Amino acid sequence: MQPTERPTKATVGVDRFMSHVVPVPESGCWLWIGEWNDGSYGRLWIRGKNHQAHRLSYELHKGPIPDGLTIDHLCRVRCCVNPDYLEPVTMRENTLRGTGPTALNVFKTSCPAGHLYTPDNTRIDARGRRSCRECAKLSSRLTKRRWRARLRALGFNERGRPIAKDAGKEVGNGL
Repeated sequence: MQPTERPTKATVGVDRFMSHVVPVPESGCWLWIGEWNDGSYGRLWIRGKNHQAHRLSYELHKGPIPDGLTIDHLCRVRCCVNPDYLEPVTMRENTLRGTGPTALNVFKTSCPAGHLYTPDNTRIDARGRRSCRECAKLSSRLTKRRWRARLRALGFNERGRPIAKDAGKEVGNGL
């Protein structure tokens, strides 16, 4: 097997693979009891390279993983290698099925202030993050009010010109 080739039934015996698996009848999961990586995913060393156990299980039992797809655990158990609980999906689909911040935020219909995320009220930035236009307007108005108040306190008008100290007072002849 070349280093870039995927493991197959011929290069990894199913018996060797299954020696690291414990089926759990109550849930149907096949728990990986071999070595794990930092993310709680099982891994198996084959000819000088680590392979993720769930991906290996899918390929051994179902066939190659289509290009551009990743494996999703339908049971949400990272150490499960039951091929019936593994499904090839896009990374986007896998992320949205999860419980992380991205998955949770995609289902929000309003901003923290309660304004609805509608096409007219939603701005999407270059990184794909959305924000509320109404909140941005309110924030801008508040910033302008504070800026104007600070200028007045310093003795300037909105245009940055000094306010005349005698403005609005009647100037008499002093007699």
